[in-house]
Amino acid sequence: MSIKGNMERIKGELPPGVKMVVVSKTRSPEEIMQVYSLGHKIIGENKVQELTGKKTVLPDDIEWHMVGHLQSNKVKYIAPFISLIHSVDSMKLLRTVSKEAGKNNRVIGCLLQVHIASEETKSGFSEEELYAVLNDLKQSPLPGIRIRGLMGMATFTDDMKMVRSEFRQLARIFKKVRDTFFGGNAYFCELSMGMSADYKIAIEEGSTFIRIGSLIFGEREY
Repeated sequence: MSIKGNMERIKGELPPGVKMVVVSKTRSPEEIMQVYSLGHKIIGENKVQELTGKKTVLPDDIEWHMVGHLQSNKVKYIAPFISLIHSVDSMKLLRTVSKEAGKNNRVIGCLLQVHIASEETKSGFSEEELYAVLNDLKQSPLPGIRIRGLMGMATFTDDMKMVRSEFRQLARIFKKVRDTFFGGNAYFCELSMGMSADYKIAIEEGSTFIRIGSLIFGEREY
């Protein structure tokens, strides 16, 4: 099916309140323009170098999201324009984002990545680390960031019961964090979970942002 057909099919499945980040890792500006021409402007990238290269040749009103692991020394390259960072996984990174946001007179939206998968290779805070970071931010707020929610990646497995259990765990943590640390703040409202293989389950478990790449563009050629 075409990019247009894939976009229409997936968007037609999304309930109200659920948004799609089209992940354009390894994809050309021409392919991204096919998505943009359909009126979709939320585009996600995994790597800073690829993101900044595409930003210079694509329309200014694209809402760029960083969905991959972000190194502190790369934040300065995206701080002038990034809309949302999904993958904040350390206090050091939060401090750097805040500092670089300040240099650009911006407040940058961030999602805190929580480690919910069985694989040790995936990044993210443990539940205990997450609460410790949020307590730190309560005591010493960082002016250049706004914590808008949480992000998580499920285990890469065919066992969808396991995937559902992990997403359910993240949704539980999200509600606890919202009620404990952000009561009354409407901006803490985003739960980024679900990719091409498991987005339907993620939506059922409360995701507000799904991150879709190969289902839109086809399988990647490396």
